[in-house]
Amino acid sequence: MRTTAVLVALALAAGGCSMFESKKIDYKSSGSLPPLEAPPDLVMPAGDNRYAVPDVNPTGAATFSAYDKERAGKPKTAEQEALLPSVDKASIERAGTQRWLVVKAPAAEVWAVVKDFWQEMGFIITLEQPETGVMETDWAENRAKIPMDGIRKWVGKALDSLYSTSERDKFRTRLEPGSDAKSTEVYISHRGMVEVYEGTQGGGEQGQGRTMWQPRPPDPELEAEMLRRLMVRFGVEESRAQAMVAEKAGPPHANLAKTADGEATLTLPEAFDRAWRRVGLALDRIGFAVEDRDRAAGVYYVRYADPEANTKKDQGILSKLAFWHGDDSKAKALKYQVRLTGRGENTGISVYMEDGKPANNETGTRIVSLLFEQLK
Repeated sequence: MRTTAVLVALALAAGGCSMFESKKIDYKSSGSLPPLEAPPDLVMPAGDNRYAVPDVNPTGAATFSAYDKERAGKPKTAEQEALLPSVDKASIERAGTQRWLVVKAPAAEVWAVVKDFWQEMGFIITLEQPETGVMETDWAENRAKIPMDGIRKWVGKALDSLYSTSERDKFRTRLEPGSDAKSTEVYISHRGMVEVYEGTQGGGEQGQGRTMWQPRPPDPELEAEMLRRLMVRFGVEESRAQAMVAEKAGPPHANLAKTADGEATLTLPEAFDRAWRRVGLALDRIGFAVEDRDRAAGVYYVRYADPEANTKKDQGILSKLAFWHGDDSKAKALKYQVRLTGRGENTGISVYMEDGKPANNETGTRIVSLLFEQLK
């Protein structure tokens, strides 16, 4: 049955199905949520007047235009003024393919909204670290990628579980204090996996009848779509949120070089504060486990987790997809320091081993190269 579902998904992918042509998202988590229980002292709303439209004619017939006309000229209450701010509470900033959200609210308030957002999107929160501002979802399938063809309509929802895509998505959200100490910056990074036949992941044409999961590149446009939807949650109008996400920014340049000792380094033509935020997002995209950070010293403490190291044949789907964050990857990965040094309007980036020595080896060079691909 699983093989049939995979064949259907691969055929659809070959047909050129694109999520962003319709911008439909309908995620379904691989896990399940615990049942919700209402507190015993919860006051339930009255059922007789919850949907009554106030301030309209007594006949009971009302249209939006009539309601709008009725309300015109009446002063707004304090509650209405608070619900309808004249200034956007959230905005988008861009640097190349990177986008992030700036919210005019303290991190504690933003954290609660972000958590509710992911749960309403169909995800389960698997990692919460408020002290470091990191939140991570589980792996989920975008059901909107499965077209409602004639067979699926005929089968109906009763056998909807027979249909599946060959892709899974996972998101990490990181909150950083804003530059004015009264705002919060929200970074969303995407990780993806795709199911392929064994023997085809290296470019072969014939599979061996079994499937395996392998990483697929991060999707900046999917990150942007999630930021847009999150902006709406913070009160930004849909049309304005779309316009802000679509705004283009000139791609910043990054210079890759090697010292005389063979150490690979990066230089960003940006001040330290902006470079610090962009490097953090780049680390999330690549899949590093950021264990700690010291902004005053300009250091990210990370573990480099090799995605292929955790794709074992004797593991289930959830275990195979746990390469982004999991105990197995932490046990096998080495610790590194990614150091940023501000030099006026430029910032230097270097990689060091756990003991503070320069990472003048193949892994250190690879880490710098991965950062360069995200920051160039």
